[in-house]
Amino acid sequence: MGQETAGARAAKRPLWFDPRFFVGVVLVLGSIIGVTAVIASVDDTAQMYVARTTLPAGTTITAADLEPTAVRLGTAEQRYLDVAELPDDGLVLNRAVSAGELIPLTAVSDAAELGWTGVVVALSGDIAASVTPGAPVDLWAAQQLEHGRYGPPGVIVSSAEVVRVLDDGGLLGAAGRSVELRLPTSSVAAVLQAVANADALSLVPASLGAELGAG
Repeated sequence: MGQETAGARAAKRPLWFDPRFFVGVVLVLGSIIGVTAVIASVDDTAQMYVARTTLPAGTTITAADLEPTAVRLGTAEQRYLDVAELPDDGLVLNRAVSAGELIPLTAVSDAAELGWTGVVVALSGDIAASVTPGAPVDLWAAQQLEHGRYGPPGVIVSSAEVVRVLDDGGLLGAAGRSVELRLPTSSVAAVLQAVANADALSLVPASLGAELGAG
């Protein structure tokens, strides 16, 4: 009779009080957490900025010029501009960026950096050995009159600073080399105009440029 009473009590015991119920709940929760972790590890995309249109060097870019997009870059993610890194006053492009291109961090500088920005220019000839990163230089331009003929050269930017010298990569037919210059933002328009006109651009150490101008 006692056994029947114990069995009847077991039969009437609520399901939630059964230890097997709790074990089952723990297993289900563990499975859900595990699946969520796997999905999170697979979905390692990041929100990065790409250019809406082609943007020339010297442009101050803001969120209006860019398009956020989800990309999977892995360790290369640190090399590009993500949506959290763009300041409200924008950044200045050191080089041109094509439409749809990710924005490399090396291609931008602080827009509030005392009115200075970086611009890459292609030179028409070789550069002096003294033109090294950090050196002050003057940028000279000779206006192209017609194919193969140029006018007298003149200084279009004084006391710019060399940021880096870019090798032409040994390409056949490449004329001269490209140099990234740090210069006043007020001079960017003149530089871009000279580039657009295909003028012959040259760099002269600032001290020598002053002597040439005086002479």
